[in-house]
Amino acid sequence: MGITHLLYLHGFRSSPQSMKAMKVAAWMREHRPDVHWWCPQLPPSPREAMAMVAERIDAWPRDTMAVIGSSLGGFYATIVAERMGCKAVLVNPAVKPARDLAKYIGEITAWHGDDTFFFREEFVEELQVLRPSRVTQPGRYWAYVAKGDEVLDWREMQARYAQCHMTLLEGGDHALSDFDDHWPAMARFLGLTSG
Repeated sequence: MGITHLLYLHGFRSSPQSMKAMKVAAWMREHRPDVHWWCPQLPPSPREAMAMVAERIDAWPRDTMAVIGSSLGGFYATIVAERMGCKAVLVNPAVKPARDLAKYIGEITAWHGDDTFFFREEFVEELQVLRPSRVTQPGRYWAYVAKGDEVLDWREMQARYAQCHMTLLEGGDHALSDFDDHWPAMARFLGLTSG
């Protein structure tokens, strides 16, 4: 059975206006308008973000849904995939966001638009609580890891998702600027296309 529902989770300081989210949204409109597509603006609180996502997808069919997550969204997507038992594509996924984001406590400017938000100390604690202990079914995951990632350590990503399908890019960057080159394989893995 093909995919019927697709969730996209953006990264820290990002939004549904990110390059990758907009490319996937445009592709979905053109090629798979039959699939229920949701790319929410995630609140800064990890607990609130995951509660919002969980409430919305609770009724989604687990055997025909999938999730894509980028950076912090990859961390969240791992939580979703473990809870729902669905396929997940992870793009330079955050492995230890509690550690990495602790230095951002305070007022933060979002990447898209002029929006600001306050990243609170308790959000770091929320990330520590949320962290899934391990990946239970590695065959459901495909991680895209760029050695040229200027934000996250590719070695941590590679180690965390070592048993999963993985595309390890020699160069690249955190945003996966050559996303278009990888999307056809992602779409096939997620069940959006055949062949």
